[in-house]
Amino acid sequence: MKQIFKSLPFRLAIALFVGISVGLVANSAVMQVLITLQNLLSALIMFIIPLIIIGFIAPSITKLGGNASKLLGIAILLAYLSSVSASLFSAASGYAILPHLHIVNDVSANRPLPEVIFDLKIPPIMSVMSALVFSVLIGITAAWKRADKVIAALDEFQGMVILIVTKIIIPILPFFIACTFSSLAYEGLIMKQLPVFIKVIAIVIVGHFIWITLLYFLAGIYAKKSPFRVLRHYAPAYMTAVGTMSSAATLPVALSCARKSDVLNRDMIDFGIPLFANIHLCGSVLTETFFVMTVSQALYGSLPPLSSIILFSVLLGIFAIGAPGVPGGTVMASLGLIVSVLGFDAAGTALMLTIFALQDSFGTACNVTSDGALTLILSKYYSRHKKTEV
Repeated sequence: MKQIFKSLPFRLAIALFVGISVGLVANSAVMQVLITLQNLLSALIMFIIPLIIIGFIAPSITKLGGNASKLLGIAILLAYLSSVSASLFSAASGYAILPHLHIVNDVSANRPLPEVIFDLKIPPIMSVMSALVFSVLIGITAAWKRADKVIAALDEFQGMVILIVTKIIIPILPFFIACTFSSLAYEGLIMKQLPVFIKVIAIVIVGHFIWITLLYFLAGIYAKKSPFRVLRHYAPAYMTAVGTMSSAATLPVALSCARKSDVLNRDMIDFGIPLFANIHLCGSVLTETFFVMTVSQALYGSLPPLSSIILFSVLLGIFAIGAPGVPGGTVMASLGLIVSVLGFDAAGTALMLTIFALQDSFGTACNVTSDGALTLILSKYYSRHKKTEV
């Protein structure tokens, strides 16, 4: 029992409960303090995220040697196929379910948050995508050139980043989550807007679990290993993603969860988990597809044409690879598609952003949890081809 109370899932659950409870009763003065703390913790986490990406991806690529280029291509292909397939699955579900639902389109205005006491800027040394590209280029070229000094330095840097994760990021996550949910509760986002689209959100969350199950089932067949030996360790990562609404911010916990699995290759964990955290957004894509269909039905009286949805899904998979792993990153990156391909106006995009925000945490949790399945596929692929030049 004592171990349960000390566990990360329990602390995260308490943080969620406390955050919502405080947000429902807090006055503006209390919220000023909490929002200021939230901004500070968020800035610190976002500053560290590029360091985590460099510290894990670049050293892991150097250990892959001649396999690095091929594995990177395989990883990107897996992420794209998963995202596009999730979007098409969501679209098929939308055509089957949405015509039979009564969808409410009156979204109440949020209660404005008070101003922060002070806004401390901690800009990252580079963007998430820049860190990702930098890690890939440095890792591949160091492996090609066999630059032993650079490889040793990257290994040393990885050890430092691991200390940052375990000694700083994980301990402050419960506080960050509590502050985040207190602000959502104070705004009224949870208590007022959630009932408006509760049916749709519930359907989407069920879709997340179906997609997670399908990915792990397929990964288990390919790897000839029980996928439960990976999935059973992912509860802390799922809960952290629910709280942070960010694949990038959940990265430290996701790495910790994946490392507990006895069927995942350690090099593939260090390579795949940070990479997939930024390019594999199947849960967000699944959500966005279902929600654009919902908004189309609610505001414009009909579902988008099949040809438009197929084009939207194919392009959305590409945008998802380049979308930042931050709250709302997928929908923000693809607003151009929503307008140009589906023909949404300002009202449609505003409503889309609102209902997407209501469940963004669950879509992110699906993203993060699904990464373990793709890493299982990579681990099996690597074990088959590690002795050959691929």
